[in-house]
Amino acid sequence: MTEQQQLSKRRAAVVINPSKAIDQNFKTDLLQLFTQADWAEPLWLETTVEDPGTGQSRQALEAGVDVVMAAGGDGTVRCVAEVLAGTGTAMALVPLGTGNLLARNLNIEINSPLRAAEDAISGTETKIDVVRAVIDHGKRQQLFLVAAGLGYDAAIMGGTVDQLKDRVGWLAYVEAGIRNLPGKAVTATITVDGKRTTHRRVRSVMVGNCGRLMGGLEIFPDALVDDGILDLLILAPRGRLGWLRVVAGVFSKGSRGNTSVQSLTGKVAEITLDRPQEFQLDGDHAETASHLRVAVDPQALTVRKAPARK
Repeated sequence: MTEQQQLSKRRAAVVINPSKAIDQNFKTDLLQLFTQADWAEPLWLETTVEDPGTGQSRQALEAGVDVVMAAGGDGTVRCVAEVLAGTGTAMALVPLGTGNLLARNLNIEINSPLRAAEDAISGTETKIDVVRAVIDHGKRQQLFLVAAGLGYDAAIMGGTVDQLKDRVGWLAYVEAGIRNLPGKAVTATITVDGKRTTHRRVRSVMVGNCGRLMGGLEIFPDALVDDGILDLLILAPRGRLGWLRVVAGVFSKGSRGNTSVQSLTGKVAEITLDRPQEFQLDGDHAETASHLRVAVDPQALTVRKAPARK
């Protein structure tokens, strides 16, 4: 094969988290998929504790690849997306984590990494929204794809026992959720699109870009990953039956008269708490925060995946 023929072939980069448990033949089998599809040999870029994916993704962009495969958990996916958003270079997902939240929402194969990779290689491109978050008035700036939260939901992510998660998967989050039910409410000031403001004593404020979270639970049933809209969910249980009302409100999409749950929508939201609470992005615990500004960046990320199955 001539050098010109090699250069004319499509090429991918695989940004992979080597700490994720995968079959020892995974790399060989994945390279074979590219060969069979007549793609060039991909760049193989492993993440590290110091660089969980952003540096590798920049290296892939500089190499001019056609697609960057994020092979890992939700953290790896978010790091790759952080670099690729707005560039036009496509991202593909090879789920190797426990949550695999974006993959679930995009109906990407989560039980067979090789099948997910094969679907991406032979698939088509679509565009999805990303959400840009400014934490604590600029102290940190990060991107997320599925959901972010302050309070109770973040405490669940931070309190999940890793050994239990390895054994029972997403059910470990249920155990952490029950364990973290007790807690104190905080005062939240919430503004959406600069117009509507609500002051509430809350346990959690969540912002969704997609609808489906852990275990396939539809927390934001009306959320679409490409609609340019953010969905907010405020949980404010009161009294002994407060959490039961929260559950009822979530599953009935905020039934009339249920003050334990409130839903809002918009393009930009600002949340200010009277004291710091635990914080999570796409299921990954991210310490604490007392201020969060989020803004949707419509269809900023190109994703390569199998066409929707009928």
